[in-house]
Amino acid sequence: MNWYKKLYLGDNVKKKEKKIIRRVERGKPVGNIYLITLALNPDNLLDIFRANLLLRKPLAGMCPMIVGIAEGYQEAVELVRRLVEETWNSRQDTDVRGYLQSRLEEAAGQTGE
Repeated sequence: MNWYKKLYLGDNVKKKEKKIIRRVERGKPVGNIYLITLALNPDNLLDIFRANLLLRKPLAGMCPMIVGIAEGYQEAVELVRRLVEETWNSRQDTDVRGYLQSRLEEAAGQTGE
């Protein structure tokens, strides 16, 4: 699975991030956890779905980059709102993919990678 290096986390999962990632990677159930990914459909910005959908091996293999983790659907929607708002404030557009990529490039430049 492809995880965004500067993962967005809902308040309810911040202390459980590593455990959740480990369980998702191993194909274990994770309860009411939702993942936010880059959208498969290029007309959309992001997708929100229950992490337990990845228990089905074919779906796990098709999962796009995971950019956020939230507990509960409402927290996932709030995380998406925050990400789109952050993108707008930074770029004056809604190119979330471009914004996320620029954050990674910035971080790599700061660490000399």
